[in-house]
Amino acid sequence: MMAAACFIHPANHALGADISTNSPADPVLGLLLEKGMITEEEAARVQAQADALRTNATPQLPDSRWKISNGIKGMELFGDVRMRYENRTATDPNGGSIDLNRLRYAVRFGLRGDMFDDFYYGIRIETASNPRSPWVTFGTSSSGTPYQGPFGKSTAGIGIGQAYLGWRLQPWLDITLGQMPNPFYTTSMVWDSDLDPMGAAEHFNYTVGAADFFATFGQFLYADTNPTQTPEGYFDPLSNNSGRLPFMLAWQGGVDYHFTKKIDFKIAPILYNYTAYNNGIPPSISSPNDTTPGFSGTYVGQGGTQSAYGGSGGSYNELSGGPDGFYSNETGINDLLVLEIPFELNYKMDNFDLRLFGDYAQNLEGAKRAEAAYTASQSTYYSPGFEPVAISSPQIHDNTAYQVGFAIGNKDSLGLVYGTTSKKHAWEFRTYWQHVEQYSLDPNLVDSDFFEGAENLQGIYTALAYGFTDNVIGTVRYGYASRINNKLGTGGSDQDIPQMNPIDKYSLLQLDMTVRF
Repeated sequence: MMAAACFIHPANHALGADISTNSPADPVLGLLLEKGMITEEEAARVQAQADALRTNATPQLPDSRWKISNGIKGMELFGDVRMRYENRTATDPNGGSIDLNRLRYAVRFGLRGDMFDDFYYGIRIETASNPRSPWVTFGTSSSGTPYQGPFGKSTAGIGIGQAYLGWRLQPWLDITLGQMPNPFYTTSMVWDSDLDPMGAAEHFNYTVGAADFFATFGQFLYADTNPTQTPEGYFDPLSNNSGRLPFMLAWQGGVDYHFTKKIDFKIAPILYNYTAYNNGIPPSISSPNDTTPGFSGTYVGQGGTQSAYGGSGGSYNELSGGPDGFYSNETGINDLLVLEIPFELNYKMDNFDLRLFGDYAQNLEGAKRAEAAYTASQSTYYSPGFEPVAISSPQIHDNTAYQVGFAIGNKDSLGLVYGTTSKKHAWEFRTYWQHVEQYSLDPNLVDSDFFEGAENLQGIYTALAYGFTDNVIGTVRYGYASRINNKLGTGGSDQDIPQMNPIDKYSLLQLDMTVRF
């Protein structure tokens, strides 16, 4: 019986042939039968089990309908959802105050990645049309018939915040075109972190020993004012309409020097130059190129509640203000040649990271900007009852700004306050002192939260952030500021409290919850 069980009749080779052709395991069954290690009944039972598994296997799925171009090498989804409670208070010199208590939200959603042949790309959409803030206030609505509320959302919207294309020509050189993340190493004293400049940027980097050298050049279109040339009468009944497109040009060079694996120092001066299309020509009836917004007008900075002529080319209406929405021009970019020097010293301890940081800026044409503001405040281009609060004398020394502070957090957590990194149980504390004089910086770029997007203010900022998970961050921020020069207003064009100028005292409290992805 045992010999019969071990003997394989030639007729039974059909089973071995069938097994070997239908399953990768069949040759093994045949070999085991030949060696007499299993019976035909056992082989048949294993074969039946294999057939059953093959019958119940997952069917072949059709190709996905989601197609990605063959030129796309990689794609990353990124963005965040943020919720905020905010208390913002501004007080005038007479003690009157404006208080804002708001519940707000902001959403940013984008795609970025690499393409073949060393190209890269990015696009991001975000809430709100204000380039300096993607925040939307809960419950706000446009008035109308019928009124659009409660739980209004008609003032919310979606805009494209970033759309850019880049090319890495060499390991040490790449070029970016479009509306891009800010390419410069800078601080919120000079640049609102929500602003994404439009134009072109060239990035260079090279390492020599312990020093990482880098340079960034930018050519950014400040605002579109087309048409730049028209015949007489087409856009203004008194004159032709001609002017130059305003550009902001910037040059930065810097070094990040690594003293040890734990200590490095980074510094990178930047020079900003503006090609203002009217170059600060004092507004008058014969100057029709003062278009909306009033970048081409002479910066005065005396306030939204005052009435210095902002410039509007003969169509000025005292009841509606100048072309930037203010009676006193708050947005002019005349006489700006700003030198900025941001720096930081990093020390990585065993369990903590420490950063000492700062920024210094000076408008090299600040005296001319102060003289122009003084002249405009004495202007005769106003109607009785709408006279500006004149500047008593040119404040030619108010042309510098500086920031100095420190940040500390557990390992690899610096940046948590700004949401640029996140990790479970990570924490960061950050604080700085900031001083911005009236004619030192571009008022259209400075941070719109601290301090109200205004100049001629100084004060303290402090923040604490904690990572509840790898994606959820809680942040508390507080800032307090006061006016520097009581002879001047607090120039700026922020949309939150535009009604008050000068601001004598200012405070801001923000409680944020952020989900990053």
